[in-house]
Amino acid sequence: MESYLGLIVIIAVAVLLAAGGMFLLVRQGRKAVPPPPPPPEVRPVPEAEREAPPSGTVREDEAATTTVPPPARPIEVPVAPEIEVPPPSAGRMVRLRARLARSQTTLGKGLLELLSRDRLDDDVWDEIEETLIGADVGVAPTQVMVEELRTRVKVLGSRSPGEVRGLLREQLLNQIGTDTDRTLHVAKHGERPAVVLVVGVNGTGKTTTTGKLARSLVGDGKHVVLGAADTFRAAAADQLQTWGDRVGAEVVRGPEGGDPASVAFDAVAKGMDVKADVVIVDTAGRLHTKTGLMDELGKVKRVIEKKATVDEVLLVLDATTGQNGMRQAQVFAEVVNITGIALTKLDGTAKGGIVISVQRELGVPVKLVGLGEGPDDLAPFDPEVFVDALLGD
Repeated sequence: MESYLGLIVIIAVAVLLAAGGMFLLVRQGRKAVPPPPPPPEVRPVPEAEREAPPSGTVREDEAATTTVPPPARPIEVPVAPEIEVPPPSAGRMVRLRARLARSQTTLGKGLLELLSRDRLDDDVWDEIEETLIGADVGVAPTQVMVEELRTRVKVLGSRSPGEVRGLLREQLLNQIGTDTDRTLHVAKHGERPAVVLVVGVNGTGKTTTTGKLARSLVGDGKHVVLGAADTFRAAAADQLQTWGDRVGAEVVRGPEGGDPASVAFDAVAKGMDVKADVVIVDTAGRLHTKTGLMDELGKVKRVIEKKATVDEVLLVLDATTGQNGMRQAQVFAEVVNITGIALTKLDGTAKGGIVISVQRELGVPVKLVGLGEGPDDLAPFDPEVFVDALLGD
């Protein structure tokens, strides 16, 4: 029995010793875990140094899990210019009459004041003559008017303001001409469109007048094709293109420096293809002293006539140039058969008498007048409206 108890004690002691040894081995096998490193120092970023994140990304502080793609750029679709509907040509000069009245006080009211004086001696008649010549009426028409006025004043005896105004109005209308045909020949010939050739020197407003004429005809219900035969200036063709786009008129143009006669021919051919009513051909502004360029203008007209008849040749003159414009007009008349005159900037000069002198020198009527810089300020010339504007109400 005692041996049995002793064996149990020995076994218990052995178990305890074995457990203690295992405990020591485990503690020795463990490694010490180093302490965590200190967090990095965070320096606040000044406002000026902050940058916006690149397009299409999300900043880290927004805790993004994916990259957001940049927004798609909208596709730019070219927008066709809005087609304008110009007013008709009828009545335009009446609406623009006030502009003439403001610019022509010297000619109209000045003459009325002189003729209304109590005593009309030679000095007063000399002033009347100087006023007319200064307004570019021309020497010969002035002499005719003065002589007629002197005779009528003597016959009347008395001169009330109304009588003086009536006398002057009558004489001005006689010189301008009320029975002259000022019709713009733009009627279509069967399947062939009417052709208008626009000529003139640089700076007179020729291309602008061409564009305004197209607007006026479109306002009258015409189908218009424009020919940009001024190939020496790209700006002229671009300008005409803008005028055409605004009213839906097709523009035929050629390469810069190309043959103007070829462009004019193509424009007429295009007009026939699309069954247009009118083809307006804008030519290069030519200095009247350059014979070669003037000969080329004659060539343009001849080439057009191989395809169609030129119904109108409009000479564009600047009313502010006075007698210099008259010399230009005479040279152009020798090269092409001018059928009418478009007088621009008539509202900006006191020399409205050029209407009388240019008609007398060329033997062709003023058909169109420019009375401002607006797109619809080109009007058919009306002699009575013109004279009434000069004399006032």
